[in-house]
Parts: sequence; structure tokens; C-alpha cells
Amino acid sequence: MRSNLKLIALALLFSVASCSFTTKEIDDDPDKDKLLLDLISYVIERGHFDPKAMDDSFSESVFEDYIDALDPYRRFFHKKDIEEFAAYKDKIDDMVKEKDLTFFDLTYTRFEERFKEAAEAQRAILEKPFDFSKNESIDTEYEKLPYPKNKKEVKERWRLQLKLSALSTYYDLKDTQDKQLAEGEELEEVLTDVQLEEKAREEVADGTSNFFDLTEELERKDYFAYFLNAIVEEFDPHTNYFAPVQKDRFDQRMSGQFEGIGARLQKRNGAVHVTDIISGGPAWRQEELQAGDIILKVAQDGDEQATSIQGMRLDDAIQLIKGPKDTKVTLNVKRKIDGSIKDIVITRDVVLLEETYARSAAVTKDGRNYGVINLPSFYFDTENAGGRNAATDIKQEIIRLKKQGMEGLVIDLRNNGGGSLKAVVDMAGLFIKEGPVVQVKSSDDTPDILNDEDKGILWDGPLVILVNENSASASEILAAAMQDYKRAIIIGGKQTFGKGTVQRFFPLNRWLRSNDYGDIGSLKVTIQKFYRVNGGSTQLEGVKSDVVVPDVYSYIDIGERDQENPLPWDRIRAATYDAWDGYIDYEKTIQNSVARISKSEQLKLINEYAKWLKERREDTEWDLSYEGYKNRIVQSEELGKRFDAIDDYTSNLTYNSLPYELKLFEKDTVLKDKRERWHKSLASDVYVEEALNVLQDLKINNIRKSKIAAIKD
Repeated sequence: MRSNLKLIALALLFSVASCSFTTKEIDDDPDKDKLLLDLISYVIERGHFDPKAMDDSFSESVFEDYIDALDPYRRFFHKKDIEEFAAYKDKIDDMVKEKDLTFFDLTYTRFEERFKEAAEAQRAILEKPFDFSKNESIDTEYEKLPYPKNKKEVKERWRLQLKLSALSTYYDLKDTQDKQLAEGEELEEVLTDVQLEEKAREEVADGTSNFFDLTEELERKDYFAYFLNAIVEEFDPHTNYFAPVQKDRFDQRMSGQFEGIGARLQKRNGAVHVTDIISGGPAWRQEELQAGDIILKVAQDGDEQATSIQGMRLDDAIQLIKGPKDTKVTLNVKRKIDGSIKDIVITRDVVLLEETYARSAAVTKDGRNYGVINLPSFYFDTENAGGRNAATDIKQEIIRLKKQGMEGLVIDLRNNGGGSLKAVVDMAGLFIKEGPVVQVKSSDDTPDILNDEDKGILWDGPLVILVNENSASASEILAAAMQDYKRAIIIGGKQTFGKGTVQRFFPLNRWLRSNDYGDIGSLKVTIQKFYRVNGGSTQLEGVKSDVVVPDVYSYIDIGERDQENPLPWDRIRAATYDAWDGYIDYEKTIQNSVARISKSEQLKLINEYAKWLKERREDTEWDLSYEGYKNRIVQSEELGKRFDAIDDYTSNLTYNSLPYELKLFEKDTVLKDKRERWHKSLASDVYVEEALNVLQDLKINNIRKSKIAAIKD
């Protein structure tokens, strides 16, 4: 295909040009940051779909975004700092080209200084009681506040923010105690208002201390990554620099797996705490390490002495604990249960993040059997092309559901942010005989058409796809293709997210002949746009649902059109394709659904709730007196009571796991609990209920009707 040929040519171009970047040629200034600037500029100029001119206007946008990334709540920098920085506002473009780090060095050094001042200020503030009788307020729309003029104003800004946090905690503590006393519950100790305020302040101090500790762990390279991203995100919101640790996390998120012990860790008060044991992982199977334990030291197999991780950066500690499959690691642990110190030896293994993967449930409605598949993302193994991916998993779930006599299928893509382009093309092929699925276009190429190459159809029965405003990228490709073919009915908000672009990772080390810095990270670059088979782009406009239903996102700006620097919408020539001919009364089914929705009291209530949420989000002024805060909360709770029925709703349908999962439950009670919670949420999900109603209405013509029950592997 032309686009693939272009990518190969582009890679060859970069490989040939790699002699331009060696440590020898920058011996006069071998600084890693300058090397990164040079590489990133080079890659974007040659690889981006629509590279911008790096001029004064570009420079000013980078300036604003970078400063906002450093100090989004306007509580570190002073007004005079910003004025000093502004001398470089229209010069960043030139400084990037010249690899001049003066601006970055100035902002980084100043931020470090202001950070220490703020840390001292917040500690001093939290040492003294707050006066919750005082009449004062705070506006929490921080990004619109002017920068403080001096240390005094910085301290005052912190005082107001910390007071709001303490007031919120104080109110919760006092309200809980008052309710317990009113219900006649015997308490070990009834705290006075003074004691409640002190306890609230201690909780806020603990949380704030953790924030400062974690921020203090950030190194120069982390802040330089902020600067690099302020630069590259001017090209579009999905072009990003990834330091090695961030790239590893991205790969883990996309594949749903990693090699390690299977525990989630968090840094608190300088110590590394185990917050969760991942079901099915090595630590879970061994049953010694528990949530709440504190890891003190780490030793690799063969180490004579363990390495203390007290005070170590969390990322560095995690890298010590993770490791290749079948290797052993010894953790020196302080047990939560009794405070004892113990060595725990764990053999590392591949850890699967179950929440990443497709899951299915069977349900019977009015005597007919249906299947529901939830797909969180179009996952794929970034290291192994033949590894687990969303398309093969969906195929397997459909086969399993068909064995249970499925007569209609719902695929839930709500909140699915996308993933693998290949996976979505393969997945679309499960529902159509053959034909184009999506068109992909580079900036100077004619479009390439990605086709379903498999002439077989795994599922030729009724199909509904659920989407919302957070369904993006690959989700939009599948929904758009099924809509254009009239293969499925799309139910969701007015439109999906609107991300119609394709990105590719470029490991920056590939352009270095020699390198003294190790892995210097990767650049994710927007290289193409994708288009529906009807020629329209999903960029900005997304996919408009066949059946529009209100949801909590209806009045909140969260789409691609609300991001900074999105690429524009456009249209290309339609591909040649034949619409699905398996349904009768397709349009009538949509009309029936729209009519039902217009009469649904539950959906009317959800629409009112969405409007109410928007109003609450826009009310950013908070009274910092106890009585004022209490009145606001009480009034909000009273107004919100009319929405309690949203959570109380039930369809009275019973959802069940498939036989293979029932066997897993015998050993994995955590998985069993997760599935039971999911099934309960499905039973109260009005959107899934309407999807089942649509499946009931969708009629298959006589030619295809006999095929539905057939199981095709």
C-alpha cells in the first residue's frame, strides 16, 4: 500500500540521515537536552502530517502552554517571573533551532526556587488552625487568576486553597459524627469542633506533603519533557514526546501486560507502599505480599546485599522491582498486619491487566438470547505482532457467545480511546464479507484503502454498537464503517470524540550512531489522517449516532474540537463499497428507538442531571466559612436528590458469565467479584437496555436468517 511504502521510505530516509546525529559531531556541547531538541525538530519536520512553521506565533503558543504546564494553578510563579520570562516569548522558535537552553534553564531554576518557597509556606499555613467563621471566599477557576505579585500573595493563595481542602474534610468529619450521634451510635470519642478542625488539617497536611514529596522527586529531565511537549503539541494534540518510563507505561497500557511481580505501588511519606495486588499475578499466587505492606529493600537474584529504596524515586524503585519473566526478586517488607520485617522472594512473570481486555456477558430478554461485549481499548502487543490483541479476543468472545445461542450482539465502545489500526480493520471484518473498512492518507499521498481481506463473516446477525463522547480513534473507525455499511445501529451521544488521525512512534535512538545517554525516549508523531469509506473524516466531527441518547457528557466540552491545535476536518473521495443487505426495516428500527427514548423517564432524568452538572462546574466561587460551605453542600444535596432515581434504576435483566469464566471463578474470587459488579451495572444500564430493544427490532431477511445460529470458527 502507498502509505506503508511511504513509511518505509521515511524510515530509510531517517536511517540514511542518521550520520547527522552523533556525539562526536556535537562534542562542543554534548548536552542531552540539546541533542533531544535537534532530533525532535528533525523528526517532526520530516514526519508530521502537517508540520507548522516555527515562527514567532508558534513561539508564543509554546510559551503559554509550557508555563501553564509548570504552574497550572498559579501558585508558584510571581508576576515578575512571568514578565522576566516574557522576554523570550517570541524567541523560543529561534532558540529551538539554535539549541539554546537559556529560556528553559531560567524557568527550571526559577521554578525550583519558587517550589521550595511554596513548600515552606504551606507547612507554615497548616501549623495554625483555620478560622471557619471568617467571611471569605475563593474562586477555583485558577487558570483565570492573575499571577501573585510577591511571596505574600503566593502564601495567601496557598492559604485559601488549603483552607478549602481543610473545610471540605472538616465538614465531612463533622457531618459523619453528627449523623452517628443522631442515630444513637456509641463512639469511642466525640471530637470537639477544635479537634475536628485539627484532624482535618492533619489529613490535608498529609496529602499536601505527599504532593510536594512526589513533585520534589521530579528531575531536570522531567521538566525538560514538559518543555519538549509544549513544543511538539503545537503541531497537534497527539504528537508527544515520551521519556523511556512513559513509553513503557504506554506499551503496558496498550498491551495490557508487563513482566514483574503484579503489585501496584505508591509513594507516601518517603516510603513505597503496596496499594493493590493484581489478580492472577505472581504476588497474588504466592499470597505473601499484601496491600498495605511497605517495601524497604530490593535484592535481585544473586545480589549479596539488598538495595534500600527508602527515599528513592518511585519510578526507580519500580524499575528495581520489575524484571524479566522467571527471574527472582527478594523484597524486604514491613508487614501491615503486625509491623514485622520479612523477606519475601517472588518469581516474576507476565502480569495480565484484566481490566484492559474484552469481556462478555450473556442475557436473555423476552425469550431471546443476546450477547454484550465490552471493549475498553483496541489493545495490541507493542513488542510482539503475533501477541494478544483486541480483534482476536473479540473473535473468541463471539464464538463463545454463539455457542450459547446468541441471537443479537451489543459491542460497547463507550470510553474506548482507541488503539491499534490493524486490530480495528480485522475486527470490522468479523461482521462484513469483504470490502474497505477505512481510508488512510498521508499529507502528499493519494489515500490507501484498508480492506477486510477475509471473505468469511463470523457474525451475520443483528448488531448494535454503543458509543459516547469519549469513544475515539479506532472506536470511531469501527463505528463509522459499521454505520456506512448499515451493518450496525450506532447508539450514543450526538457525536464521538472526533480523533481522526494516525500516530506512529519513532524511537529517537535510531538516529544516533553513538550515544552516551542510553535510551533517550520516543516521539509519537501524527503521520496520517483516516477517513470513512464514504469519504468523510471523523476528525473534529466524530461519528454521529443513529440513535442519540443523552448522557452525563452531553453539555461538557471534551472532544477533539475542544483540544488545542487540532487538525482540521476535510473530505476525500468515497471508496467503492456495497451496503449490508441483511436487514429489513433498518430505518424503521431506528425510528422505533428514537420514539422509545423520547418517552424514557430515565433518560429525561439523565439529561436534566447533565445540565445540572454543567451548572455546578461553572459555579467556581466557594464560600470559605463553615456555614456558607454547609449551606452550599446541603442545598446541592437537596437539589441532587431528584437524581437519586438514576442509580436506583434497574432493567430487571440478569447477565451471566460464560462457562469458561465460571471455571475461572473457582480459583479466582477477585475476578468473580469484578464480574458480578459488572453484571449488576449492566442490569441498571439504560443504554444497554435500549441496545437490546434495538436488537429485538432488527429483522434479518430470510436469506440470512438461517445462518445466525451457525457456529463458525
